[in-house]
Amino acid sequence: MSYTNGPRFPMGRPVITPGAQAMLDAAGIEGVLLLARHIHGDWGDLSAEDLASNELALLTGKRVLSSYNLPDGRRKVWIITEADRATTTILLPEEY
Repeated sequence: MSYTNGPRFPMGRPVITPGAQAMLDAAGIEGVLLLARHIHGDWGDLSAEDLASNELALLTGKRVLSSYNLPDGRRKVWIITEADRATTTILLPEEY
């Protein structure tokens, strides 16, 4: 994916839960790479309804969600940017 158009929204302060950090470390994935995908509109593995919700959220100032499957195919991490765009959190779905 090309990021030549820049981020689609401000992400605020990035944070990561200890569980998500451990999962990404075990998978050999840098969280910053997932953050880049998220803020550039690559929402990962979402339903058509969730994809549409994200696009609407960009227009209406609601929270934005991305979901990325990890290489093992069984686990995933979520990234959520709050509606006020103050923080973006990388977390495990069960931590929500």
